[in-house]
Amino acid sequence: MDRTVVLITGCSSGIGLHLALRLASDPSRSFKDPHLLPEPPVYATLRDLRAQGPLWEAARARGCPPGSLETLQLDVRDADSVAAARARVTEGRVDVLVCNAGRGLLGPLEVHTAGAVGSVLDVNVTGTVRTLQAFLPDMKRRRSGRILVTGSMGGLMGLPFNAVYCASKFAIEGLCESLAVLLPPFGVHVSLIECGPVRTAFLEKQEGVPGGALDGADAETRVLFSCYQRHLERIFREAAQDPEEVTEVFLAALRAPRPALRYFSTESFLPLAHLRLADPSGCSYVAAMHRAVFADEPVEEATASDRGDPGLRAPPGARQ
Repeated sequence: MDRTVVLITGCSSGIGLHLALRLASDPSRSFKDPHLLPEPPVYATLRDLRAQGPLWEAARARGCPPGSLETLQLDVRDADSVAAARARVTEGRVDVLVCNAGRGLLGPLEVHTAGAVGSVLDVNVTGTVRTLQAFLPDMKRRRSGRILVTGSMGGLMGLPFNAVYCASKFAIEGLCESLAVLLPPFGVHVSLIECGPVRTAFLEKQEGVPGGALDGADAETRVLFSCYQRHLERIFREAAQDPEEVTEVFLAALRAPRPALRYFSTESFLPLAHLRLADPSGCSYVAAMHRAVFADEPVEEATASDRGDPGLRAPPGARQ
């Protein structure tokens, strides 16, 4: 039986970095038979290899065994870069592909430049497609493979001042769901790991973080954006998860004999997500989210009068 080859995109920080370390520091690769040792390295890819210092420092601190981790340059915006990284995988195949590279964009829609919008869509949507196009055909030929994609609650519900980011993550939901329907006959499974707020550098790395650009928005929108920023700070202070906690959800998907399409790193936001389905008109969700953000009400209170279903429960698979 072949050993498991894992490749992860977006490993310079955050979830990608922590997942690479989690897998590399566990020589048994707990989602596989420990008798298959020695395992090949985890291929941690980065857009710019000059940013790999923190990854190696963390690997040394964590005691990752020699040879358990290898870095490759891979820029999801460049098909040639993706193909070159694939060619450098010495085993000649990838069994587990983790599409994690992503970018955010925060602020009023009208102040975003075309370049910033295009960059987010290129990384989050087209970049994921490029990566899948590079590695999926071989998985289909071998009739074996697992694909994990870092999703977001912003792909399940619209969030104010995140219109372009949510658009990109909604697109990823459709992409992965479509593939999940198609691929079972090929022995390939797709899973989305739906994340809420995570304590990473993601917010600091967003495209076009509003500064002077806010001058292009009207006064009322600027006030609402300030309100949203305070809400966001509170959410990250009270509800953000550590990357280590989120990586365990990835491991749960890898261990599952029959992987689900969606795994949730937190249940905190599921009442709002469920509200979108409970009222197909969207009115209940819009009202509840508006109150949750701009009146800064807890999610449970914001949804209480809008849910229309006193027996509100998390959707199947939420606790996997």
